[in-house]
Amino acid sequence: MFHSRTPFATPQALTDWLKPRLPSDSLASWGVKPGTKNVHNLWLELSEGETSLVDSSPPLRTVNVVTVRILGKDDLILVESRQELSDGSVRDRFRPLSEKMKPHETPEEAVARAVKEELGSIIDSGIVRIVPGSYQKKLEERNSVSYPGLPARYVLHSVDAWMEGLPEEDFCTEEKEEYKDFDGNKGLEKAVSVRKHYWKWVSSDSSELLSLLWSIILIEEFGINSKCVEFRNLENGLRDFGSFAKVSSKSLVPTMRTDAGVDKLFILVSAWFCF
Repeated sequence: MFHSRTPFATPQALTDWLKPRLPSDSLASWGVKPGTKNVHNLWLELSEGETSLVDSSPPLRTVNVVTVRILGKDDLILVESRQELSDGSVRDRFRPLSEKMKPHETPEEAVARAVKEELGSIIDSGIVRIVPGSYQKKLEERNSVSYPGLPARYVLHSVDAWMEGLPEEDFCTEEKEEYKDFDGNKGLEKAVSVRKHYWKWVSSDSSELLSLLWSIILIEEFGINSKCVEFRNLENGLRDFGSFAKVSSKSLVPTMRTDAGVDKLFILVSAWFCF
């Protein structure tokens, strides 16, 4: 396994290493397919110690991620609905505030940094209070959306938190250069970075939240852009994939779990509501 500092001197060296280990069409789509990142991004992640790679075919990317469920009034939760990237593309997100962790960073330190980086443009000195006993850690393995064809192992560190001073309506924040403190500029200019974050308050026990989770399935499991597909409710959407689920305000109980998407949705909903 490669650890915190990349063994690759340049992004081109990393590309040469990846080529025989990945399908050619997968690598060629990086930075070209809307919402994806490019090899310069992966090289920077390795350089910063945010990512490690296992030498296999295909390589396995491991990332530690902190996820912050910011709680609002009236049982609302803040989710990032989409991101505007430096190349002009838009990436759907539909998830709570999330950030890759730095080497030797504690979850508490990562939470403070993530909030400052992603919400700092509208809050000068927002105080984040982590809900006692809310920390959870779990492992998730799936194909990377940012790097198609590259399987990923995500070590997820999640907390609930309170934060004052946020707008009560949907809002947008701007992020400075993602790797502005990087010691060197090789690959920095060509990397795809996040320029704007779009945030939305959703009810933790509403069908709206389940719809957002279903959108994740469409994007990550089936490669479908949620804006191109309209489902009047979650049950109809699941039927379209040959499965059926009964949905209540805080539970999802599949009666047929033969479809990968249904299994994935069940896992996501279970993780979200911690049952």
